[in-house]
Amino acid sequence: MQALREPLPATLRITGYKCHAKEILHCLKNKYFKELEDLVVDGQKVEVPQPLSWYPEELAWHTNLSRKILRKSPQLEKFHQFLVSETESGNISRQEAVSMIPPLLLNVQPHHKILDMCAAPGSKTAQLIEMLHADMNVSFPEGFVIANDVDNKRCYLLVHQAKRLSSPCIMVVNHDASSIPRLQIDVDGKKEVLFYDRILCDVPCSGDGTMRKNIDVWKKWTTLNSLQLHGLQLRIATRGVEQLTEGGRMVYSTCSLNPIEDEAVIASLLEKSEGALELADVSSELLGLKWMPGITQWRVMTKDGQWFADWKDVPQSRHTQIRPTMFPPKDEENLKKMNLERCLRILPHHQNTGGFFVAVLVKKSSMPWNKRQPKLQRKSPIDAGEAAESSPSVTVEMTASASTETSLTASAETGDRPVTETEGEENIQRTQNLESDTNKKDGVCGPPPSKKMKLFGFKEDPFVFIPEDDPLFPPIQNFYALSPSFPKMNLLTRTQEGKKRQLYMVSKELRNVLLNNSERMKVINTGIKVWSRNNDGEQFGCAFRLAQEGIYTLYPFINSRIIVVCIEDIKILLTQENPFFSKFSSETHKQAKDMAKGSIVLKYEPDAQKPDTLQCPIVLCGWRGKTSIRAFVPKNERLHYLRMMGVEVFREKRKEESKNKLEESQAIAKQIDKEMDMECRTKELVNSDSQMVDELDELMQEPLESALDEPESKTGNDKPQDSENETQC
Repeated sequence: MQALREPLPATLRITGYKCHAKEILHCLKNKYFKELEDLVVDGQKVEVPQPLSWYPEELAWHTNLSRKILRKSPQLEKFHQFLVSETESGNISRQEAVSMIPPLLLNVQPHHKILDMCAAPGSKTAQLIEMLHADMNVSFPEGFVIANDVDNKRCYLLVHQAKRLSSPCIMVVNHDASSIPRLQIDVDGKKEVLFYDRILCDVPCSGDGTMRKNIDVWKKWTTLNSLQLHGLQLRIATRGVEQLTEGGRMVYSTCSLNPIEDEAVIASLLEKSEGALELADVSSELLGLKWMPGITQWRVMTKDGQWFADWKDVPQSRHTQIRPTMFPPKDEENLKKMNLERCLRILPHHQNTGGFFVAVLVKKSSMPWNKRQPKLQRKSPIDAGEAAESSPSVTVEMTASASTETSLTASAETGDRPVTETEGEENIQRTQNLESDTNKKDGVCGPPPSKKMKLFGFKEDPFVFIPEDDPLFPPIQNFYALSPSFPKMNLLTRTQEGKKRQLYMVSKELRNVLLNNSERMKVINTGIKVWSRNNDGEQFGCAFRLAQEGIYTLYPFINSRIIVVCIEDIKILLTQENPFFSKFSSETHKQAKDMAKGSIVLKYEPDAQKPDTLQCPIVLCGWRGKTSIRAFVPKNERLHYLRMMGVEVFREKRKEESKNKLEESQAIAKQIDKEMDMECRTKELVNSDSQMVDELDELMQEPLESALDEPESKTGNDKPQDSENETQC
């Protein structure tokens, strides 16, 4: 309780899969952290950030610095700006320490198919993506992450987090996790159910472990929260293990310490699995992490403080609020077999963190209610697979998911009862008929069935895969000399009609998922942008320029339009808008001079003979103009690379801001002088023309009759005078 009353330390995690992770760590330790040593603010010594002992390779750090303190010292302000900028670039994630534990315990490998059931806001999803890309030399890992969330708005926050990592292996979907559809994939021309190798089940909870950062929990917490969430948590966990492959691993976690949300859910799941699941012993997997074992006995308390130790003691009037699954198993032998002590309870005072609960489940065999379910057999490759492959365009509509009746196992959606063979075959036949109808029209996936779940949110644009014979691709292939191994079938756009403005890329496995599940899955986002339309480029042979977002994925396949630059050239490209050829090194100048105008790749290779220079490769998108080269790199990414090269960007930024302010002040002063000058001129004109104005007034005041009586004099002698007066006016 004393620990809960203290502020929560700020923690950060360096993105591990990027080749720049070591450089960022080196920069933090040797520059920013050293500046914090022996620093005193308001009479107090600033605590230097320390690595989390249990996180691999010192990639996670915690500090007690608050935002208020960060803004009081120039050194701390610089450190704070560094954190903000690197977070926006995706090189650092600001994430609570205990939240980093579940992805680590999943033990993800690059070939794993992963489902994140309740993914928003996305910090754990980012960890999973990093693990997929453990080998940076592999552009397209065999595995992928499907990140789901029930809240449509939070899905876009999830997209933002995932986009920072620029991976072609992530898909964001919008479903209720307790009834997330069972997907299917094409395996050698046959449709098979998609089972996941790893599932992260970080369920909604009462959040009593987050009291240190969510102050409202102190006054809003009640035991009723846990009683209301228990059923949902159990349904989500049940749905998760149904979709887990045999031998796969699922991590169940909450930021609550209430056993009703923790051990009670696990015990109920283990009991109804009838031996198909077991708790894994992970005590040796995160060395240095302090925790206490799961508990085996607990009681249930109502909102008004009444305790119950057994289900039979609960009065009938309470049966809708309190359920049998909330109590510990009574059979001592079964309870012992469950090994609930293998659960991890992380308490706030153990290592100065929030409260957290984690359980790692391994699936040994099919769930008892799924054991008699037949394997899904679909149409032959000629009927289905080849038709989809050879179609001129394949569209995946991002629509609301189909009802549970049209999914593969209708009753398995809730896990309430076993599925008989007859029911399973009927469901499969019904799905087959549905798909055969929707695939009739040139391989274009149609809208979902009329009977569907209500899902709110924005209407998403479709995914349209580029067909093999599309005339759009050959100019791109020739211009960039793409290697024959380039997976052009994985290219897609987000429009069916008109000009294609952006080209995106997904992995082969995600393409398989997209093509085979349009009628049952609501996709929010997938793929990374690799090309953007640039109409000026058409005159140079290619209408699409490279996009920085996907350059690290695309670069291994590009064999032309590459300029190798030195570190000084990189600095010039990142600090100047359109530097002329003459500003670059002679070698770079020579390469650029011999190259036609248009989009280019700028590649920096580290020099092992110069250990003091940047030791990670850099790939940038650029444009070769008539006499200059320009880098197309977002602002935060520019700052990131400059920091890695030792350029003091904040000092330069302040100088630039001061210069801009001075220029702005001078411009305002000039404008004021100009306005005052105009005012003086106006006064002079008014004074000098006052006589003319008086004459005009007199003329206007003459009786109309005099003008009519003497028409000749007005049209004769007075005409030149009138003309002169009009000209002066």
